[in-house]
Amino acid sequence: MNRKWFQLWNIGRLRGRLMDILSLGRTMLLLAGGSLVFFMLLGAGGLAGQKLNSSPIPSMKGLAASLSSGFFMELLGMEVPHLPQGKEPSAFSGDKVTSFVFRLLTSVDPGDPKSLVSREMPGLAADDPFLLREGSGGSTGAPADYHPGGDELAAGEEPGTSADPGGAETGTDTGNGEGHPGGEVTPPEASPAPDSPGEDVDQGYSGSGDPENQTGDTSIKRILVYHSHPREAYNPLLGAQSDNPSSAVPSKNVMLVGSYIAKRLEERGIGTVHAQEDYATEVPGYNWNFSYKYSRMTVKSAMATHDSMSELIDIHRDSQRHGKTTAQINGKNYAQVYFILGHANKNWKQNEAFANKIHQLLEKNYPGISRGIWGKSSGNGNNGEYNQTLSPNSVLIEVGGIDNSADELKRTADILADAIADVYWDSRDAEKAAAPEQGQVQLEGTDAKTPAGGAS
Repeated sequence: MNRKWFQLWNIGRLRGRLMDILSLGRTMLLLAGGSLVFFMLLGAGGLAGQKLNSSPIPSMKGLAASLSSGFFMELLGMEVPHLPQGKEPSAFSGDKVTSFVFRLLTSVDPGDPKSLVSREMPGLAADDPFLLREGSGGSTGAPADYHPGGDELAAGEEPGTSADPGGAETGTDTGNGEGHPGGEVTPPEASPAPDSPGEDVDQGYSGSGDPENQTGDTSIKRILVYHSHPREAYNPLLGAQSDNPSSAVPSKNVMLVGSYIAKRLEERGIGTVHAQEDYATEVPGYNWNFSYKYSRMTVKSAMATHDSMSELIDIHRDSQRHGKTTAQINGKNYAQVYFILGHANKNWKQNEAFANKIHQLLEKNYPGISRGIWGKSSGNGNNGEYNQTLSPNSVLIEVGGIDNSADELKRTADILADAIADVYWDSRDAEKAAAPEQGQVQLEGTDAKTPAGGAS
């Protein structure tokens, strides 16, 4: 009797365990199924969001891009003792980590008090720049724009230049091969050109490739350098102290930087047009808020004249002071640069890829020059597109700030032009490398029939 009862007790216990196992298995299946559905919906939502919203702000790419390469190198260095250490300041410093974590948790930038209320006040954050790729030159401060508004001309304007077109050294290179695109822009008398004899400026080639073999036909114009805000000037060139220096004289404003870049590109064997329209003088009823509409006509005209033109570089200057727009490298001062992309351009990723190639070359050869790649929406005179829909190889670059000197601008213009030239020649080399393969594919797939009208 006891034996039978013991057997029944064992059977009951085994049945109970089996039921527990089945119950646990059912629970696990439900959890697995629920997780599968959740991640499928999450993935579908991510794909839908990517299709519907081209902005990098809500994506993980925006978060990852805000971290510098040095951050990941330091993470690897914790596990690889002999990994070479860079010269950049530690990414794990207290202020950087605290600032990053605070922004991640609150979306408030400790360095920008306006971010504390921008989300609560309609329109306040509508035109805020957003960081796409961090530069080693620092990215805690976004590029700053000065908006004169309407047809107002800012302080520092040269007397009589607006009313007297003949008094300003303006004009546009037509790309006919005669002379140099930036030839009529001369450095200011008070600040000699940095490449004059005896000036301590780095003139050595620092890019990739072999410049001796980069001898293209410069009569065929490939690159357009232009200025949507051509009167943005620099205090040292004007001999003034202004919060928004402006001048119609090309040797004292951003046209000087454009001439440096155009000259260097021509030296690298790339045909370059430097457009030098002074819209405030040339356009009847000029309105600063329509700047990009005016420059768009310039760009479209240049592209119509030169079928081979593929790269469009809009040169500006930032409105911040010297301490925020200058980097010291090997004992020399350089004007820093911002890369700006229009958020209203639905194909902004193509332009970002082009800008990033230039940015990465600067990061490699001159760390500290680039302040990163930034996106901007429309607002306050910006159209949020910046003519970048006209070519995937188009970018707006801010070179220096209101206090940078001619020497600092020249050094940066040369290495920036070298980076642009490297990107251009690398793309041409890639095209040449791909051409034989395409020809081979065409040859293998071609029907060996005699063309119509030809001999058999």
